[in-house]
Amino acid sequence: MAVAARVPLSEADEPWLALARSRDPTDREQLLARLVDLCESQARNIVPTSSQALEDVFLALVAAAERDIRARLAERLARADWAPPKLIETLARDDIEVARPIIAASPLLKDRTLIWLLTESTLAHQIEVASRPRLSAEVVEAVLDQGEPAVLTALAGNATADISQNSMARLVAYAREVAALGAPLAQHPRLSSELAETLYLWVGQALRSAIVARFEVDAAALDGALAQSMAEAPAAPAKTAPDETAAKLVDKLAAAQQLRPGYLLRVLKEHRLDLFEAALAKLGSYRFEDVSRALTSPDKPELLALACAGVGLDRSVFPTVLELVRQCNEGLPGGGAEAARRAIGAFGPFPHATAATAFRKAMAAV
Repeated sequence: MAVAARVPLSEADEPWLALARSRDPTDREQLLARLVDLCESQARNIVPTSSQALEDVFLALVAAAERDIRARLAERLARADWAPPKLIETLARDDIEVARPIIAASPLLKDRTLIWLLTESTLAHQIEVASRPRLSAEVVEAVLDQGEPAVLTALAGNATADISQNSMARLVAYAREVAALGAPLAQHPRLSSELAETLYLWVGQALRSAIVARFEVDAAALDGALAQSMAEAPAAPAKTAPDETAAKLVDKLAAAQQLRPGYLLRVLKEHRLDLFEAALAKLGSYRFEDVSRALTSPDKPELLALACAGVGLDRSVFPTVLELVRQCNEGLPGGGAEAARRAIGAFGPFPHATAATAFRKAMAAV
C-alpha cells in the first residue's frame, strides 16, 4: 500500500531519509512509528496498486528490527484493518511476545495462518490461537484434531468460539483424560444437559455440584453409576521400584550423561509413564516410591511440581507435563485446574536443590 500521491523530494523528506539511513535501533523504531502514523492518517487514500511497495518496506524494516521494537509494532497493528496482510502474518509467526496481540485481535489474520500456527508453532502460540475471540469452526476442529491438553483447555475456556455440539462432545470426551478441562467445560454456555451428564462422571465433587446447580440432572442415578464403576475397577498396586527395562534404559542414559530434564517431556509424549517415573527418580536422586506416590496423589499436583522443579524442569513446560501425566495415569495427580495453577508456585525464585529438598520433606510428611 502507498499513499495516493507521490510527492517529490523536499526538505520535509529529510528527517525520513535520515532515519532510513540510520542503523540505530531508536531511529529504526521512529521510522516504523512514523510510517504507521502516515498509513493510519491516509488509510482511505491508499492506492491498492502500490500496496506491494509499502508491504516490502514494512517487511524490510521489521526484518532488521529488534524483538522489543517488533513487539511494540505488533501492539499498534493488532487491530489495524489497513496493515499489509503479509506483515500481519509475519508478526503472528514471530516470538510469542511479538505474536500474542496479533493472534488475539488482528482482523486480518486468516484461518489458514491460525491452523498453521496450531500445527507448526510453539505451545504458547497454540494456546493463544485457541483463546482467540470468535474463533471459527474450522480452527476449532483443528484444535481438537491436535489434541494438545493445554490448548484444549484454552479452547474450553473460550466462550465466544464457534463450537458446534459435535465439537463440544469431542471436548467432553477429552475431559475423561484431561482433568483441567472439567472446570471450563462445566461453565461453558454451549454445554448441553446431555453432555453435562457425561461430564459429571469424570470430574471432582465440586464440579459435580456446579453441574447439578446448572442443569436438571439425576445426581443420585449418576452417583450410583459412578460408584458401581469404581467398585468394579481393579485397584492399582503400589509401586516400590521402577520397571526393570525402564530402569536399565535410564541408567544407561545417565551413565552416558545423556539424561536431562527434557527427556521427561519426550517420554511422556510417547505415553511412557514408566520411563518418566524412572527418569525423574534418577535425575533427582529421589526414592522411586516417593515419585510414584506423587504421581498418584488424589489432590496434590504440587508434589509432582516440586519434584520436577528439583531436577531443573522449566516452569513453562510443567503444565504440559502435568496434563500428559494425567492422560497416562487415569487423571492423577488430581485436583483439577485450580490445583494445577497452585502447583506452578513450586517453581519459585529459588535454586533447584531447594525444590528437591522441599519435595523430599513433603513426601516424608505425607
